[in-house]
Order: sequence, then structure tokens, then C-alpha cells
Amino acid sequence: MLIGSVSALINMLANGLASKNPFLQSAYVVVYAICIMVLISIFAYFFGWIERKVIAKAQYRHGPTYVGKFGIFQNLADLVKLIAKQKMVPGNADRVPFILAPIFLVSLTIFMLFLLPFSSSLQATNMGLGMLIIFVLIGFTPLLLFVAAYSSGNKYADVSAQRSVLMLLSYELPMVISIAAVFLLAKTYSISGIINAQSHLWFIALMPIGFVVFFIAMLAELERPPFDLREADSELIAGWLTDISAPYYALSLFLDYSRMFLGSLLIAIIFLGGWEGPALSGIIWLVGKAFIIALATILIRATTVRMRIDRILRFGWVWLMPLSLINLILAYLIMR
Repeated sequence: MLIGSVSALINMLANGLASKNPFLQSAYVVVYAICIMVLISIFAYFFGWIERKVIAKAQYRHGPTYVGKFGIFQNLADLVKLIAKQKMVPGNADRVPFILAPIFLVSLTIFMLFLLPFSSSLQATNMGLGMLIIFVLIGFTPLLLFVAAYSSGNKYADVSAQRSVLMLLSYELPMVISIAAVFLLAKTYSISGIINAQSHLWFIALMPIGFVVFFIAMLAELERPPFDLREADSELIAGWLTDISAPYYALSLFLDYSRMFLGSLLIAIIFLGGWEGPALSGIIWLVGKAFIIALATILIRATTVRMRIDRILRFGWVWLMPLSLINLILAYLIMR
């Protein structure tokens, strides 16, 4: 029954987005945007709970247990507690960028998710340069993180921002070279075109090296362990989050899981065939693959330790950069 209702909603949205009537199309774009927000919220809540339980299990702890069955409503209780607390801005902070930078980060992530298609017919827009535009927008993340930290007026947050920018720059280049190999094989910058190019064979089979490089670079881009220098609590307290108040901390948690959802969807689209799959609806296949990738990132967090900044930079430049170039050369040979 639930699957039938979801399928009916998907068909209704697809018909509305394909309509030639501009008023009807605009109405369904709004509904589509609301559905995307609901999907992001469900993912952030559900995987926030899963992450706490998995890490607790790995460390022989109970994790959330008290609020709801298996502690399923613990995140809701924490959210209410964080929102209810007072919103404060440090006296030394540059107030406007300090407040707006996290909001811009969340808005940018949601906008990129809005640009992603969830099936062959369920997409807000089908741009020929869709994937290229998304990676251009991802490039703004280090700048916004640096602004958020520097504007706080806290030296620890400033040091954390500088380390994060250094790491992101050294891992974005291998990631871009990996996606260039994908463009080479797919012969298009369109997201739908990349997925259609994998109708017979997923790119993970053609470019296993590219998949590994892209996955590691995406972990660094999302600042997930072992690349969590932003919140190196043993060294820098909480990085750029040091001086933010509770409501903004709740926003940062939502940002983290939204970015994890975006990264998981990108990996599923680029290397795992996107919505391609038998029997079930395309959106179920795409979100299901993204959930598996997100679960893998949680398991990595539960089983790895944070790397030193010098080792992280060395790994990016000495290992991932040559591997990404080798992958690009192999992709060119396969295309020929």
C-alpha cells in the first residue's frame, strides 16, 4: 500500500513537471521542492539515529535507548532541546557573515539536491550541464566554511577553517579528475545522460580505481571520518562550530546529513547506475543505493581514527592524484 501511494505521488509529480501549462508546472515544482525537503529531513533524522546506534554497537555502548522504542525519538528530543535554547552571537564575531554563512551552506546543499533527478521522469530540470554545475557549486563549500569560521573571531575556529580548506583543495582536484573520466565515458555532462550510459554496465565496473578515488575524495569533501578535521575535538575543540549557539548547531547537524545524502546520491548516480534497476520504481533504486553508500560512510566512521593533517594532505597529493590521472588515461583508452 505504501509503495503504491509513493508510486502514485511520483507519477503525479512526473506528469505535472512534464506539463506544458506553466501554472501547473510551477505548482508541481513547488510540490516537488517540498517532497525533496521531506526526503532530506527523513534521511537526516533516520541516519542520525542509525549512526548513533552503529557507533555505539561498535564501541560496546547502548546508544539512544530511552526516548521511544530503541531510542528512535531521541533525535527528536535533542532537536527540541537545541531549538529551545537561546541563540547567541559572540561579541568578537562579524555578525552578518557569522549568521548567514551556515544558512547559505544549507541552502546551497538543498539547491544541489533539487537539481538532481530522482528518476527518468521525476526531475525538476534536465540541464545539459547539470553534473558540471553541481561540481562548480560544490567548489563554493570551502569558501563558505572559511567565512563561517573566520567571522566568528575565534582563533581555534580560524585554524580549523584553514586546515579544512587545505584538505578540501587537495582532495577536490582528484575528485574533479575522476568526474572528468566519467564525462569522457558518458560523452555528456547531463546527469540523465550519465545514468543512461550505464544502462548495460555500471561505471564502477569500468572504472574501479575512479570509484575508489571519488569515494575517498567525497568523504574528505563531506569531512566525514577519518577526514573530520573540522571537529578535531582533541586539538581544536569543535573547529568552526566552537562559538555557535544551540539552534545553529542543530542547523549544522542537518547540514552534515544533507551533505551526506547529496554525496551518496552523487556516487549512486555516477558509478552505480542511478535509478537503473528491475521491477521497482527508479526513485526507490536510486535512494536505496544512496542509503547503502551512506551506511558505508557510517561504518567507516565507526571503524577508523582521525588522520593527522600532514598525512591527509600527503595521501591526497601522493596517492589519490596519480590514481585519478591513471583512471583518466584508462577511461580514454576504453573510450577509444
